[in-house]
Amino acid sequence: MHKIFTLFLLLPCLLAKSQEAKNLAYPDEHHFKNLRQLTTGGDNAEAYFGFDNEHITFQRTNPAEGLHCDQIFYGSIPRSAKEPFKYTRVSTGKGRTTCAYLMPDHKHFLYASTHLAMDTCPPVPDRTKIKKYVWPVYDSYDIFVADLKGNITKRLTNTPGYDAEGTISPKGDKIVFTSMRNGDIDIYTMDLDGSNVRQITNTLGYDGGACFSPDGKKIIWRASRPSTPEEVKDYKDLLAQGLVMPTHMELFIANADGSDAHQITHLGKANWAPAFTPNGKKIVFASDYEYERGFPFNLYLVNLDGTGLERISHDGSFDAFPMFSPDGKKFIFSSNRNNGGGHDTNVFVCDWVD
Repeated sequence: MHKIFTLFLLLPCLLAKSQEAKNLAYPDEHHFKNLRQLTTGGDNAEAYFGFDNEHITFQRTNPAEGLHCDQIFYGSIPRSAKEPFKYTRVSTGKGRTTCAYLMPDHKHFLYASTHLAMDTCPPVPDRTKIKKYVWPVYDSYDIFVADLKGNITKRLTNTPGYDAEGTISPKGDKIVFTSMRNGDIDIYTMDLDGSNVRQITNTLGYDGGACFSPDGKKIIWRASRPSTPEEVKDYKDLLAQGLVMPTHMELFIANADGSDAHQITHLGKANWAPAFTPNGKKIVFASDYEYERGFPFNLYLVNLDGTGLERISHDGSFDAFPMFSPDGKKFIFSSNRNNGGGHDTNVFVCDWVD
């Protein structure tokens, strides 16, 4: 669901400068060493490392391949630049899918899917009627566990409303996810088998995209906080239609049980896709806060208290969905760089330099 942000990239003024494959990083991207493009063509995003540092899942849409909405793929990171990136679809091929995350056993993964409601892609918002940039939060999304052959082995959520955006604690014991089961969009945790569900947030507004710190003791997420009567009305009216407007979000942090929840960015615009650095001392995230028009998106680092903001990517269109490998050696993200000035979003991986 996060990848719908790439619809911003359909605006004609986002013609990013193409780069040669041998030099995919910009000169001032000093954290990125040996940057490599893994995918080519279509929209590829939300690439997440497994516990073994070697395998990833990601979601891919490419109508030219018959992929009309996101499906989940699995592959191993090539060990050398000469080795091709090979990947396999591991979702059912039905409905729309999102937010896949590999399980600690290296044999299964969890993801959200709408396939129980219909085999085809669910309808997208009619932008001729809704004059705002919105995300759909399909009530047909539920979270499933599947094996790497695509066989669904367990359904983890079975409540009315949106259930998606699941990630797993590095400790391998908990899942944090987003749900609308209480009528608002909040963060919850559960055990790996779907039991022991606990609500983490309870403030009006969209709360989503959460992940755990490396020690499993904290969570970071993105949130909107409508405050004025007009903002509250707009939020509730859209939510009643299964929609949210993600253009004003900040990052929040809390203990894993939801205590001590507080806002850490106050940048304005859309701040999202947060993840902890491997030492747990900083957050990496995507933001458009520097730009009046709402784009480009770039990647930033910030301390847990909101200080020390550092921009780490410099493409002129879209860099987002950052994640570190568990051992801290690799860094992965999605970008519109090197796409020939088109709209393709691809997955890139590099060695991380502190």
